Order: sequence, then structure tokens, then C-alpha cells
Amino acid sequence: MRLLPIDTPELIDLVSSWLSKEENCKWLDFGNGVRALTPAALKIMTQRGLHVLRVYTANGGSEPAGVAGLSNVDHRFKTASVWAVLGAKRYGGCTMGAVSQLLTYGFTELGLTAVNAWTVDINAAARRVLERVGFTYVGRQRQCHRLDGQWHDRLLFDLLASEHQEARGGP
Repeated sequence: MRLLPIDTPELIDLVSSWLSKEENCKWLDFGNGVRALTPAALKIMTQRGLHVLRVYTANGGSEPAGVAGLSNVDHRFKTASVWAVLGAKRYGGCTMGAVSQLLTYGFTELGLTAVNAWTVDINAAARRVLERVGFTYVGRQRQCHRLDGQWHDRLLFDLLASEHQEARGGP
């Protein structure tokens, strides 16, 4: 597994297409109700210090499998939020390793001390990834995420730098 910067028009278009699919974007929230990212918005995100976005590959190869990000990177408070999307579903199981590698980067290279994450209560796969990477459940934000006309809770997690051990995972 490798983490690659999103630095070509082809990767920007690929990641934007993943983030625009309803099966993926329904779980996301980039603020103010934005769930899908256009190529232009994604390109801006890659150019700002507020976000660290990486495409991850599968099987040690060069085939893009998904995207993982650290968003809301706060250099003063040394915090960020992590998220990921498996774009190529045939590579299921790669996300845990990608998130873990990105966390290692955040804690060692960016000097972060804490990273938080959330998932919708019914997204069991995302919850498993967070738990396997070492996140601790810290609370619930009630009825704040709408899916298919129904309100759902967000489960809140965090991980301290001192608790992180890079996981080996995925095909």
C-alpha cells in the first residue's frame, strides 16, 4: 500500500468521481451540507494546508483504491479529522492500512497530538476501521446526519499520538 499525493488532473478527476457517487458521498460532510466535491473544489483542497489528501493503492501496486484525508488540520492546537473513501470497491480491506499510514504521517510529520473522526451510526464498516486502527469511542452527536429521509446519529472517536501504532492491513 502506498499513499500518493493528489497532484495530477487525472487523480483529481478520479477522486472527485469517487466522492460524487451517492454510495460514497452520503456518508460525508465537508461543511455547510457539502457532501460531494467537484474537481475544482478538490484541487483547492489539495493546495491548502488545511487538508492533507492522499490516494491509496492496493496490493503494493500502483492501482488507486481510495482516498484518505486529514481535514481541519489545526497547526496551533495540533489536531485534525481523518476520513477515507474506498473508491474501487474490489479492493475492500485496504482502507484500514491507508488510514493508519496517514495517521502515522500526521503524528510524525505534522506533529499532531490528537486526531478525531466520526461515522454515521449505521456505517458498520467505517466503525470497524476506526476501532481497528485504535480510535476510542468518545460520544454521540444525535440526529445530525440525514440519509434517505431518516435522521441518524454520528458516533465520535478520537486517537492520541501516544496511542497510535501503525496497523498493517489490507490485501
